[in-house]
Amino acid sequence: MKPILLSGIVLVILGALALAYQGINYTREKNVVDLGSMHITAETQDRIPLPPVVGGLALVGGIALLVVGARQKK
Repeated sequence: MKPILLSGIVLVILGALALAYQGINYTREKNVVDLGSMHITAETQDRIPLPPVVGGLALVGGIALLVVGARQKK
């Protein structure tokens, strides 16, 4: 498979996922209390937002790469 087609497919998939989820969620653990053998932790959930423009640009770029790769001769 041509590298340009492969990178186009990857960009289309990543763009679609970015548009669908619009962010990355992750969980952090933080030590709240550390007294001898007693350990208390708190979990916090954070989110890194992805603007829809990023997903749209990746999707359009991937489609453009697929078109260019399909038009190239062997």
